[in-house]
Amino acid sequence: MSASGFLPVVESFHSLQGEGHHSGRSAFFIRLAGCAVGCPWCDTKHSWPESNHEQQSIDALADMAQQARDAGAAFTVITGGEPLQHQLTPLTAALHERTKRPVHLETSGVNPLSGDIDWVTLSPKRHRPPRPDLLAACNELKVVVFEPEDLDFAEAMATKVNESSELLLQPGWDSESGQHLAVDHVRQNQRWRLSLQTHKWLGVR
Repeated sequence: MSASGFLPVVESFHSLQGEGHHSGRSAFFIRLAGCAVGCPWCDTKHSWPESNHEQQSIDALADMAQQARDAGAAFTVITGGEPLQHQLTPLTAALHERTKRPVHLETSGVNPLSGDIDWVTLSPKRHRPPRPDLLAACNELKVVVFEPEDLDFAEAMATKVNESSELLLQPGWDSESGQHLAVDHVRQNQRWRLSLQTHKWLGVR
C-alpha cells in the first residue's frame, strides 16, 4: 500500500489495447508496480518489486491521461503487476474527473476490488484463484492456456462469472501446445472466444 496521493509506477504510455474485447483501440496505460502472484510466464516480472519503482503523484498520472485523451485515447487501462494491491479509489476518481473517459482494470483477482472501474478484465491463475467478488464483477474472463489443466480451470471459472461476461482463451506466448489447445477448445465451444496478444505480433508497445 502506498502513501496517500502517490503510487509506484513502472511505466505509463499511450498505445493500443492489444488483447481482449477492446483489442485494437487507442488507450492510455498505467502500469503499477507490485505483485505477489508470481506467474512463471509473466512478461513484466520487473514490475513485481514495488521498491524498484518511483512513486508518482495521482495528479501527475491524471494529467498524463488527459493529454493522452486529447491525443486520441478512448480509455485508461490500469494494469500491473497486480494493481489491486493498491487502493485505487483516489486514482480512478482523478482519472474520471480529468479525462471523462472509461477506466479499465486488468487484474488476477486475488485482492479486493477498489475504485470506480468501468471495465474489469479478470485473468485468474490456477495457483492463486481469484476472489468471488472479482468473479462477480468481471466483464471479461481471460485465461492463459499452456496445458490441458488450464482449460479445466477456465471452465471452472466460467461457471462462477456472470452470464454476460465474455469468455476468452489466450494462448501462452510462444506456446505451440497452448495455441493448439486454445484454438481447438474455442472451435468446439461456442461461448468461448480466442484472444491474441496482437501488440506483440505487431511489435507495438
